[in-house]
Amino acid sequence: MRLIATEEHIESAVVTTQIAAATGKSALPPLSAGLLGYMRDNLPTPAEMQDTTTDRLAYMDAQGIDLAVLSYGNSSPQNLTPEVAIRLCQLANDALAKQVASQPTRYAGLAVLPVGDPQAAAMELSRAVNELGLRGVLLKGNYQGKFFDDPFFFPIFEQAATLDVPIYFHPSFIPQSITDHYFASDNWSDVVTGILSSAGYGWHMDVGIQVIRLIISGIFDRLPELKIISGHWGELVPLFLERLDDELTAYTDLKHPFSDYYRHNVYVTPSGILSEPQLQFMLAEMGADHLIFSVDYPYKQPQTAGSFLTHAKLTPMQREQIAHGTAEQLFKL
Repeated sequence: MRLIATEEHIESAVVTTQIAAATGKSALPPLSAGLLGYMRDNLPTPAEMQDTTTDRLAYMDAQGIDLAVLSYGNSSPQNLTPEVAIRLCQLANDALAKQVASQPTRYAGLAVLPVGDPQAAAMELSRAVNELGLRGVLLKGNYQGKFFDDPFFFPIFEQAATLDVPIYFHPSFIPQSITDHYFASDNWSDVVTGILSSAGYGWHMDVGIQVIRLIISGIFDRLPELKIISGHWGELVPLFLERLDDELTAYTDLKHPFSDYYRHNVYVTPSGILSEPQLQFMLAEMGADHLIFSVDYPYKQPQTAGSFLTHAKLTPMQREQIAHGTAEQLFKL
């Protein structure tokens, strides 16, 4: 069984260095000493993020992963000012395309875009797909407090729909005010606050809201074949499809119930949360043709990646669809 992993992250030493040179700081927001220590001890090193020839391939081989779709993690120029982001996104996409070209049977890639200039971003997406051979785009978080349902960003989505490539929505750091309101407390450490507000829960809530807002904005009525990918089993949203239908249907200008758009336009991956109950729930809600496998390497390196679908309660057709069929169709692999 061919196995394709679709949310696998890299970092470019050159791009990261140029981000720091352009901004005078790293791509991360200000973090406490405790949280920095946690990240140092638990997150991948720059060498792990940059590697595409040794440990990454060894992990893929050990887990039976035939192909990984690579994208930039948090060290991304997406949200820099346009005069800097345009140049660095081009540099990042060139670097990624070079990595893919060096091992085209093992890697594919998703572009990064200078979203502060949507027209330039649309042009870069066209270049990345048509000239560099990248397979879509990854957007993270929001830009200067704007969610991507803002009409300002419409050219990016229009271009993705025209090119028939997917947009992968990925979490990123949420505003400090939201962290303080929802996740901070004198009853626990700043490390617990940081985890709750990021990979523990807050990131997922935030990017799930991103997808909810996109649907309610009516973008899928304007671009009915636009395709979105949502990791971490849909970032909490699929749990509420029926509730959202019940509460929203009579009060929006949408042509269809909320869940219709979600089930038609959104594709969901586990991002390394390899849980049989969640798989079965998503299978019931979405169907195998809207589920895609992913590991979230090197942030997550589960030793059950290769066996998860093999041991799961799936029909042979469902297993093949989730392991590679949906990804092949979506990314044209």
